[in-house]
Amino acid sequence: MTSLIQELGRDIGPLDSFMYALKSSESRRQYPRRLKLFFDFIGLGGTLNEQAIEFLKRCKADINSEQDSLLRFFDFHRERVRRKELAAGTVKNYYRAVKLFCEMNDLSLNWKKISRGLPRVKKFSSDRAPTLEELRKLVEYPDRRIKSIVCSMTSGGFLT
Repeated sequence: MTSLIQELGRDIGPLDSFMYALKSSESRRQYPRRLKLFFDFIGLGGTLNEQAIEFLKRCKADINSEQDSLLRFFDFHRERVRRKELAAGTVKNYYRAVKLFCEMNDLSLNWKKISRGLPRVKKFSSDRAPTLEELRKLVEYPDRRIKSIVCSMTSGGFLT
């Protein structure tokens, strides 16, 4: 790929390699936005492309300080999750975008250390079995199909 881009007469930038890794149209829409949020948080100005170049320069100069800025960014959002301003899954999405950018630009950070502090995403629902009163109310519904479905599901153990 690099040879093709060099033949066309332009170098591939850090943002180009990041965008190259994004396959889905939704990811191509969301990931740059999430990455810009991180760059804005650490105080980089300019366009997203300029911020990406500046971040790479800063990482090459001192990778440990940039890893600390990542930890501060995720700690800030972890506090927002604790205050219920943000869902834990959203923080994970910010993590994925920043990690992809760093991986595509050959930045080796300690991702295990960074991901340790991320809030855990709830992987179960808060569903419950319906009460007898709720089942009776469903069976009383005038449509005959509902009664047969509810009776089948309760006798088969699907609603308990």
